[in-house]
Amino acid sequence: MRQPGPAPLRRARVHLRGTAFTVLLLALACLLTGAGRVEARDAGRFDYYVLALSWSPSYCARAGRSADPMQCRAARPFRFVLHGLWPQYERGYPEFCRLPQGSDLSRETIEHMLDIMPSRGLVRHQWRKHGSCSGLEAEAYFDLSRQAFARVKIPAAFATTAAGGQMSPDAVETAFRLANPGLRDNAIAVTCEGGRLSEVRVCLTRDLQFRSCRWVDRRGCTQRQINVPPPAR
Repeated sequence: MRQPGPAPLRRARVHLRGTAFTVLLLALACLLTGAGRVEARDAGRFDYYVLALSWSPSYCARAGRSADPMQCRAARPFRFVLHGLWPQYERGYPEFCRLPQGSDLSRETIEHMLDIMPSRGLVRHQWRKHGSCSGLEAEAYFDLSRQAFARVKIPAAFATTAAGGQMSPDAVETAFRLANPGLRDNAIAVTCEGGRLSEVRVCLTRDLQFRSCRWVDRRGCTQRQINVPPPAR
């Protein structure tokens, strides 16, 4: 019959096994929590862009009194607005890349974006979080963002709708694909939050051509029906 080892040795083995298990758990946690974000130090090193179009009425309904009045109390209600143009890796994305000194946004650059990106705070945040990783100067990054926004045609149903209703995420996606020849179903994702349409995200090459992005596509809304709030009157 095999005799157990000395108590201190048994305790050491248990401790080692416990340590290995803890390390494994920490590694798994890092993989899970870091699945969407990848730290990057070198701006300009990425694979493609995601153009994020936000359905403004959903933001205004969700944010309530804390909503940006420029966006949610405008004389002419906003519909789809530019959330941002985001550099992406094939899996994950860089964010908050290191900027050289003197890279702050000018007032002119911010004001120039407010017709399609109606929040000064949003413009600043997008530059710091995503634009900093583009490898472009601020003015060039926002010029490219405007070009990307113009590249995607908004379906007529969303440009003219005056009353809200229920739609499936697939119906939203199909409307965008029909309005944009060459946009395939694996190059677009519809997101939702709180049961409402949140964003339409379109994947673009670095020269703003439609391209597939299965990592983004798989993260679309899984609800069968979502609410599309109407613009405020």
